[in-house]
Amino acid sequence: MEEKLRISAARRATLLIFLVCGIGLSSWAPMVPFAKIRLGLNDADLGVVLLALGAGAILTMPVTGLLINKYGSRTVAVVSALVIASLLPLLLLAGTAYELAAALFVFGAGIGSIDVSMNAQAVVVQERYGSHIMSSFHGMFSVGGLIGSIGLGFLIKAGLSPTYAAIAISALLVVITFTQSRYLLPHSEEAKMDSTSFVLPKGPVILLGIMCFILFLAEGSLLDWSAVFLQFSRGFDPSFSGLGYAAFSVAMAIMRLTGDGLIHRLGPAKVVFYGTLLAGAGFMVAVLIPPAIAALVGFVMVGLGAANVVPIFFTAAGRIPNIPPSIALSAVTILGYSGQLAGPALIGVLAEITSLSWALGLVGVLLFFVAFGYKHRD
Repeated sequence: MEEKLRISAARRATLLIFLVCGIGLSSWAPMVPFAKIRLGLNDADLGVVLLALGAGAILTMPVTGLLINKYGSRTVAVVSALVIASLLPLLLLAGTAYELAAALFVFGAGIGSIDVSMNAQAVVVQERYGSHIMSSFHGMFSVGGLIGSIGLGFLIKAGLSPTYAAIAISALLVVITFTQSRYLLPHSEEAKMDSTSFVLPKGPVILLGIMCFILFLAEGSLLDWSAVFLQFSRGFDPSFSGLGYAAFSVAMAIMRLTGDGLIHRLGPAKVVFYGTLLAGAGFMVAVLIPPAIAALVGFVMVGLGAANVVPIFFTAAGRIPNIPPSIALSAVTILGYSGQLAGPALIGVLAEITSLSWALGLVGVLLFFVAFGYKHRD
C-alpha cells in the first residue's frame, strides 16, 4: 500500500511538472506583442529574435540526456523549471533585441531541458505504475498551454502590468515546482532502467525520431499556417482565422486527457495506426473539400487523431533495449522538435512553389506513411 501511494504521488507530481512546462511556454505567446512594441521591432527582426528560443531548446536537448544519466530527471526537471520561472519576467525587461534573444535562448534551454527530463521521469513513473498513463501527462501539458495563454491575459486585464503578470506566473511555477519536487522518483530508480553506458542512438531510435518529426511537423504547420489557410484559401474573416488552431488544440487536449483508456482498450499499435490515418485524413478534408466548415472539421480530425501518437512514441523510446531511456528520449525529442521548428518553413517554401493547399496535403500524406511505418517497424 505504501509503495502504491508513493507511485501515485510521483504520478501527480509529474503531471504538475508537465503543467509547469505548458504554462511557462504558453505564457510567452501573449507577451510577444508587448516585447515587439517595447523594442520597436519589425516583423522580420522579431522573427529572427524568436529563433533564439528554438535554438536554445534544440542545442540543450542532447546535453540534457547526459545530465539525466548523471544526476537524474528529478534534479534536471526542477532546475529547468526554476530557469523557466526566472527568465519569464526578464523577457519583458530586455532593453535591446540582442538582450531579448539572449534571454529567449536561455528560456528555450530551460524548455528543452524540462521537456526531455519530464518525459524521462514520466517513463519511469509509467513503468512503476504498470499501465499506460503517458497520454495524461501530455494532456496536462496541453492544459498548461491553455492556462498560460489565457491566465496572463486575464491578469493584465485585471490591472497588472505585463511584467507583474509575468512575475505572478513565475511565482506560481516556483510554488508548484518546490511543493512537488520531493515526490518525483529519485535517480536511484532511474538507474535500474538506465543501466547501460552511453551509446549513440541507433535504428529504432532514429525511426521513432523521424516519425515524431512528422507528427510535430503536422502540429507546427497548423500553428503557423492554419490561420493563413483559413483567411486566404477559405475566406475566413481575419478575426476568426485563429479558430482552426483553437479547434485543433481543444480536440487534442480532450483526447490526451482521455487517451490512456483508449490505449488500454485498443493497444498502442492500433491507436498509432488509426490515429495517424485519421490525422492524415483530416488534412485531406481541410484542403480538398471547399466549404469553409470542412477545414475546421479537418483540423479537429487532426487533433483527435494525432493526440496520443507522440506519447506512445515517447513510451516506445523509453523501452528500446540497450539504450538508456534518457538518451533515446533526448534523440527522439530533438528530431520531433526539429519538425515543429523547421517544418513550417518548409511548408512555406512548398506553398510558394505550388500552393498552401498542396503543401498541407503533403503533410497528410506523410502521416499516412507514419501509420504504415509504425505498424511494420519491426
